[in-house]
Amino acid sequence: MKKAAISTDTGMVSEHFGRCPEFTIIEFEAGELKKKETIANPGHHPGYLPEFLKKMGVGYIVAGGMGMRAQNLFNAAGIEIIVGISGSIDEVVQKILDGSLAGGASLCSPGKGKSYGIPRTEAEIDGKKYSGSHKDLEEENK
Repeated sequence: MKKAAISTDTGMVSEHFGRCPEFTIIEFEAGELKKKETIANPGHHPGYLPEFLKKMGVGYIVAGGMGMRAQNLFNAAGIEIIVGISGSIDEVVQKILDGSLAGGASLCSPGKGKSYGIPRTEAEIDGKKYSGSHKDLEEENK
């Protein structure tokens, strides 16, 4: 079974993965959709979303765009990145299922996101604390 997270904004793929208001999470196998749910974006700060989505078992992130730093963090977490995607969530899910989804150049530029998501100053996953500042990822309790 495979699991993907699609950055979502009012039923469409969001231009910027981290600042979307929600994610559509799909589980699929052999071209068949097994489960589809929408979750709120838990917040946007360095290092948090890759760990959050990895804990959910996500193996793919689909978005309109993503900055290089975020791409590096997703790569380090072992999550495949597919950017350059636009259209309705239903269209994109169908392309994922039939194997025709093709990524391209990132559609976002730095600082262009809408600041969606729940504002957070810190978050914690498995005892690691993440700072919401725009400084480098601050990890406490190593």
